[in-house]
This record gives sequence, structure tokens and C-alpha cells, in this order.
Amino acid sequence: MDTFQVIILALIQGLTEFLPISSSAHLILPAQLLDWQDQGLSFDVAVNTGSLLAVVMYFRKELYSMFMAWTGSIASGKQTQESKLSWWIILATIPAVIVGFTAKGFIETHLRNIEVIAATTIIFGLLLWWADRMQRQGFNEFQVGWKKALVIGIAQAMALIPGTSRSGATITAALMLGLSREAAARFSFLMSVPVSLGAAILVTKDLISSGQAIDYQALGLGIVVSFIAAYVCIHYFLKIISKMGMTPFVIYRLALGAILCGFIFL
Repeated sequence: MDTFQVIILALIQGLTEFLPISSSAHLILPAQLLDWQDQGLSFDVAVNTGSLLAVVMYFRKELYSMFMAWTGSIASGKQTQESKLSWWIILATIPAVIVGFTAKGFIETHLRNIEVIAATTIIFGLLLWWADRMQRQGFNEFQVGWKKALVIGIAQAMALIPGTSRSGATITAALMLGLSREAAARFSFLMSVPVSLGAAILVTKDLISSGQAIDYQALGLGIVVSFIAAYVCIHYFLKIISKMGMTPFVIYRLALGAILCGFIFL
């Protein structure tokens, strides 16, 4: 991969990883328009690591408080709102782990194509619009409870289908369950930490076992660019939804889905 390609794809991955607009749908566009080939395992390691570092850095205070409360709850048996939130995040991660290990091959073989990505981009965009319009109660993330956490976790597992968007699916489910926009986004971002960590570990393992030569330039540049893009994305996304809701992202998803349909039918 040349430097320009690394920068563009890392920007796309970093910006779309935490927005409810599907990174898969965006990464397929350069392949269609510019005939770019598969990015390779070095690049996968880079963007997963960059995205993980961004969300950990942005929510470092919350994650530290949650970790200390969680370890304290194990030692003492007493639960605080931070320790409960930690347990709910762990519970919400389990469905994605199960589906990831059992259906990864099927998804990669049968669902990673432009037709599926176009359909899920549009369908889940409409679901996000409906959930945002119907949202009324405004719970915060400390009021989720284990049942809601499990449902949001199932939504995260569904997001393994290309084009769905992990943040889009989890925010949609959280809004449907009564969380406020900001709380839904924060819970989704916190949920991304164990998932991103697992993804970074798995692709690193694949890279080491593959015997491929490691492209250290692509690795380093990809980490830096995706980290900066993801950090900026998280910061401004939380500001945008507090003022404008999810409508801009719904419109964007529908337009992107229409473009992808154009590649299919035209």
C-alpha cells in the first residue's frame, strides 16, 4: 500500500468506526472507484489499534473509574453504579463474541458483498431514524440494567453483518429501549472497548501466524491517522447528536445506500 492509500483508508476507518454510518460501506467505495485491492493484515492491525486507543483515551476517566469499581466489587461484593455499568458492558460483549467465533467464516464468505452492504446500509438507516423519532424516556447509561444491556449486545452481534454499523446498531437498540441520545452513544462507545481490543488481538495473531512481511510504515501511519480521526469523530459526534439528533446520519446512510445501489444496477 502506498502512503496516500494508507492515509485515505485510515481516515475512512477512523471517521466511520464510531459514526452510525457503516465503515464497511465506505471502505468498499475506494475498491469500486479506484480499484484498490485488499488492505492487508498490517493495515487491519493499524486501524483496529488506532480506534481502540482513541476511545480509551477519550473515555479514560470513565474507564478508570469503571475498572476500579469493577475490581472493587469482585473483592468486596458491593456494587456501585460504575461497577454495575462495567458488568453490563461485559454482558453486552458476549453475543458478539459468540457470533464472531461461530459465524465469522460464513459472514466473510457469503455476506461481505456490495448487495448486502447496500441493503443493510438503507434498512438500518431507516431503523435508526425510527428509533430516534420514537425516543422519549431519556434514561442514562447507569440505568440500563442487565436485560437492556443484553439486548444492546445482541444488536452489536448483528452488526457483524457488513454495512450494518456497530455504533448504528447499538445506538438504535439503546434508543428503542429508552436511553437518551447522548447516553446511547456513550454506552455504545464504552461497549466498543472490549470489542476493539478483541479485534486488535485477533488480527495481530492472524498477522503473526500468516508469515506475511509486516509493513511497518503502513502500520505506524495507519495507527496515527485512525487514532486522530476516531478521537475527533467521537468528540464532535457527541456534540452533534445533542443538537441535531440522528437525522443527518440517517440522510447520509440513505444517500450512501443509493450510491451503492447505483453500482449494482447501473
